[in-house]
Amino acid sequence: MSPDIDAVRTEIDALDAQLVAVIAQRQRWVEVAGSLKPDRDAVRAPDRVEAVIRKVRALAETAGADPAVVEQTYRAMIAGFIDLELRVHADADIRGAAAES
Repeated sequence: MSPDIDAVRTEIDALDAQLVAVIAQRQRWVEVAGSLKPDRDAVRAPDRVEAVIRKVRALAETAGADPAVVEQTYRAMIAGFIDLELRVHADADIRGAAAES
């Protein structure tokens, strides 16, 4: 017997909780990286973005996930994290300037 839609949604909800927890871990490292980078160009790092995309597409194939879906998901996530990292980097600049004055 196949599961009903409620059972499927329950499983998806449980996975969402796990995904959000992992995203939170990734965010903490992104914040650290943002504070260490020398400038906004280093935050944007388009070569690094493309390297990550290549890596996760390969991981998707190994895991049996659709590489295009994984790429779209990662591009959206990376865009959000770049915005966050730019804010962290700007805040670090402000704190540094305040400490110098």
